[in-house]
Amino acid sequence: MYKIKYLLLLRHVATILILFHIGGALNAEGWTRFRGPNGAGIAETAKLPTHFGTHQNLYWRTPLPAGHSSPVFTKDRIFVTAGEGGLLYTICLDLTSGKILWKQEVPRHRREPFHRINGPASPSPVTDGSNVYVFFGDYGVISYDSNGKERWRVPLGPFSTPNGHGTSPILVNNTVVLMSDQDEMSYLLALDCENGEIRWKAERPEAVHGYSTPTLYRPKGGPLQIITPSSYRISSYEATTGERLWWSSGPTWQMKPIAVVDGEMIYATGWAPVEYQNLPPYETAIKKGDIDGDGKISEQEAIENGWRHGGGWGLVDLDADGKLNQRDWEFFRARRMARNSTFALRPPSGASGNITAEATMWRYEKAVPVVSSPLLYREILYTIKDGGILTALDPRDGQVLKQGRLTGAIDKYYASPVAANGKIYFTSQNGKISVVRAGANWQLLAVNDLVEACYASPSIADNKLYVRTESALYAFGQTH
Repeated sequence: MYKIKYLLLLRHVATILILFHIGGALNAEGWTRFRGPNGAGIAETAKLPTHFGTHQNLYWRTPLPAGHSSPVFTKDRIFVTAGEGGLLYTICLDLTSGKILWKQEVPRHRREPFHRINGPASPSPVTDGSNVYVFFGDYGVISYDSNGKERWRVPLGPFSTPNGHGTSPILVNNTVVLMSDQDEMSYLLALDCENGEIRWKAERPEAVHGYSTPTLYRPKGGPLQIITPSSYRISSYEATTGERLWWSSGPTWQMKPIAVVDGEMIYATGWAPVEYQNLPPYETAIKKGDIDGDGKISEQEAIENGWRHGGGWGLVDLDADGKLNQRDWEFFRARRMARNSTFALRPPSGASGNITAEATMWRYEKAVPVVSSPLLYREILYTIKDGGILTALDPRDGQVLKQGRLTGAIDKYYASPVAANGKIYFTSQNGKISVVRAGANWQLLAVNDLVEACYASPSIADNKLYVRTESALYAFGQTH
């Protein structure tokens, strides 16, 4: 028993060292991207309060324009984005006081469609410790230095996505990497950090609209890789060239959470509205259902043949021409056969091509989170589903260790959990932050109610928990 515990401890320490190497130090300088070092959501050494609120353990509160982006940090500054009216903002705050140091704006020349709870400033910034890089779906990518001087801008779009954007840029090998999954012309893009010039661009024709953010993976003896959860597959790209190395089928048709990497393992989860129906291949559908003989399937033809399409015709008519061509139909067919699940991959050494069969370790199809990303912390994989359903899984085999509701926070969850010093923080849509003692038999310690909507994932820096609500940024820490 002692030997097993010792080996688990060594693995836990190794994981922290890997996060340190890939994502930077686990302090204010390390939480430089969405969800901290490599998107793991962990700042192990931070000492955060269990109980906090508008009148307890509050260091400061700074009003902000609306936005769902999470704050990122340098050693003394905080960056967030916001949108208001016809303007898109990048905002810099002082880490200690929360005072706004500068606010830069770009015009919002177009307005892409949004889900009713989304907005123009959902992607989180990323910083190299001095400069900041931001992405707006209504504009493109912009970089500022620490004093707010614009360094460069790269207009992108317009994009074909029905719900707006959620993916955040990351930094890899002195490039800004952005995943743009949309219904037409999806791609993975790397821009030079110094001047914004395109280093490489990988087309992703198999992907439709999605909202995940990439993470990094370095197998033993292999190159650094960019992991991209997307429609029906997780793919790996060589970080220097953008060459696709391998992919694994299994995700649902619309991915929102990020993948979590732990050594040789990759953990992911994906939920989307599905209504299972075994649809025929395109050639068979045309022979049976193409009544007017135009080589496509209209909405009326689909209805008359019993081919359901819940959620609106526009979600399967990818090119928005009113009818389904072969690409539209194959997406529609795959969507009807998709499965929501949480799953684990272990890519084999030197992996290439389709590795689904050999890499999939396990799959769990219950209590799948809608938006929130998984958290792998101290040898346990945690997920939070709408309704406050918290599940602790054994990452080795996917077995449920404990599942239950967060009493007092039975709500929807868009923010992803973060962890520090043995505690996990879950933030609900209505601003209730549950604090849970980590473990196979996890325990709810407190529910802190900010009485305000919250969609952004919390961030951790300087022994404080930073929470972005609809109207403000809060800094919570031990004040006594």
